[in-house]
Amino acid sequence: MTITPIDATTTAAWEALTAHQTSLEPDLRAWFAADHDRASRLTRTVGDLHVDLSKNLVTDQTLALLVQLAGEVGLAGRIDAMFAGEHINVTEDRAVLHTALRRPASATPPLIVDGQDVDADVQAVLAQVDAFADKVRSGAWTGVTGARVATVVNIGIGGSDLGPVMAYEALKPYVADGLTVRFVSNIDPADVAETVKDLDPTTTLFIVASKTFGTLETLTNARLARAWLWEQLLAAGAIEDTEAARTEAVARHFVAVSTALDKVAEFGIDPANAFGFWDWVGGRYSVDSAIGTSLAIAVGPHNFRAFLNGFHTVDEHFRTVPFEQNVPVLMGLLNVWYVNFLGAHTHAVLPYAQYLHRFAAYLQQLTMESNGKSVRWDGTPVTTQTGEIFWGEPGTNGQHAFYQLIHQGTRLIPADFIAVATPAHPLRDAGSPGGEADVHELFLANFFAQTKALAFGMTADEVRAAGVAEEIVPARVFSGNRPTTSIMAPALTPGVLGQLIALYEHITFVQGIVWGVDSFDQWGVQLGKLLAVEIAPAVAGDADVLATQDASTRGLIEYYRANRT
Repeated sequence: MTITPIDATTTAAWEALTAHQTSLEPDLRAWFAADHDRASRLTRTVGDLHVDLSKNLVTDQTLALLVQLAGEVGLAGRIDAMFAGEHINVTEDRAVLHTALRRPASATPPLIVDGQDVDADVQAVLAQVDAFADKVRSGAWTGVTGARVATVVNIGIGGSDLGPVMAYEALKPYVADGLTVRFVSNIDPADVAETVKDLDPTTTLFIVASKTFGTLETLTNARLARAWLWEQLLAAGAIEDTEAARTEAVARHFVAVSTALDKVAEFGIDPANAFGFWDWVGGRYSVDSAIGTSLAIAVGPHNFRAFLNGFHTVDEHFRTVPFEQNVPVLMGLLNVWYVNFLGAHTHAVLPYAQYLHRFAAYLQQLTMESNGKSVRWDGTPVTTQTGEIFWGEPGTNGQHAFYQLIHQGTRLIPADFIAVATPAHPLRDAGSPGGEADVHELFLANFFAQTKALAFGMTADEVRAAGVAEEIVPARVFSGNRPTTSIMAPALTPGVLGQLIALYEHITFVQGIVWGVDSFDQWGVQLGKLLAVEIAPAVAGDADVLATQDASTRGLIEYYRANRT
């Protein structure tokens, strides 16, 4: 039975928040000056993450009303339902159990969903992934010539690519010497061509990640990679030009992450080398499943398990901690506050950690594919704005690109700043203007300065006191009251990365419950894909199909065919 979502806009808390917003005059300068405990009172901890919420445009009353809203929309019950395996993915009639992917083997009682022992299934696949990763890392797994694997190429798209590539980039200091992972996702032939052009086929292993083994982009790229492998091995004299030799080459150089074992075998991959996952694992929630096989190979099973433990730490916090202290709940509610009451349209994620340079791109799928919805989970229209446009780049690069808009533009852009205390590379600069300097400390000085500048700004009097000519004083004023959340951790370890990902997973869930949307389906990605299949014959020259297209599409295809060389 589908539970009708509670319309948040009809709750007492929503009415109170509306009135509260009307009367609220945010003034972070005054708030901090009058309340010396504000920073400590509005700082929370989850796992290794130190989360400072004090520079947000909220008072204690704002937070109390937001927590009241969470209660009135039934958030606690929906959290329990998710962890219990109820079918909260309504439009696909599925459980939502990404949290089960990181439950420890010792967890009790066992998680039984739809008559299936989920814990046993998950641990069996993890053991398979661990064993395979160990084989590759030790050299026990070799290609057709007996050479050990030096490069792993992950072929996927969406969650089968964004999660693994983000995590691999984030954890590069943990990657084994002599191993490199590359990623192919785009169906643009340039992607696969550039990825493999300088590789040695005898030391390359391909992982084809597709749950159904039918994703158009992934299977197209897999076939291109297979053709490249055969061509290169033949050219090198590494295999004979026989069907048996080609079959053996694929069996030694390709594995799959899929549950469609018949299609895996048809491609030429031994089904014994296919690592499964389940329909209750959404692509954007799958990096901690067998989709992370490339990561497990790169950093090793021990570090991959630490990565999973990081997720589980935040899961337990989210599941058990009262909302007033619950970091994902509070951050999700803050996002609702900015979107629905303060009119924000976008949200910036600004990691001051170069290894997290793909984190914002990963969050784009997680957040916008989850909550970019205009109907609620019972099929009725939404009653308020949903979703945010997530974006960002690492500091300090962003400071020289788009921070101008955040500081002095006309749009409200809440921003999350992320940093770690201990760098992977503690370098010093002997030529620093102030004498030899710890470069990471200089880096973090920018992190601290930016959130301070955004919060407190610079008044006209302060600008004048700095000796600025009167005619340009207005251009040098910073209004302040630009909201930020600061997230810090001791270091960017596998566990901390897992905590960060799980934090944003649950933030996204909280927002979805308030808005009443199904955060776990993604029908919006389907129409364009279906039309692409229908249009493909016209692109290839079918005049009859071309004639059925609208004038704009037909004109674009005609231009393409006239100009393709």
